[in-house]
Amino acid sequence: MAKKTSKFMQPMKISSELAEVVGKGPMPRTEVTKKLWAYIKKHKRQDPENKRNIIPDEKLSKVFGSKRAINMFDMTKKVNKHLS
Repeated sequence: MAKKTSKFMQPMKISSELAEVVGKGPMPRTEVTKKLWAYIKKHKRQDPENKRNIIPDEKLSKVFGSKRAINMFDMTKKVNKHLS
């Protein structure tokens, strides 16, 4: 019997806003998270004072729906709205 794929590993459709940051989907949530963090680090979007805060650039603000800094724990909720 084939092993059932967990929800986290199921490929998800990605919104066009999120695709600008992580690339075209579908891809599993784990891969989205990995690519999102790679983007944040490459573009130095972490607050140097508090690494848990992400300071969105133009592309990230489309995903987060805000130009203000966002806590990395809130980031997951915002990103989930771009996955289906």
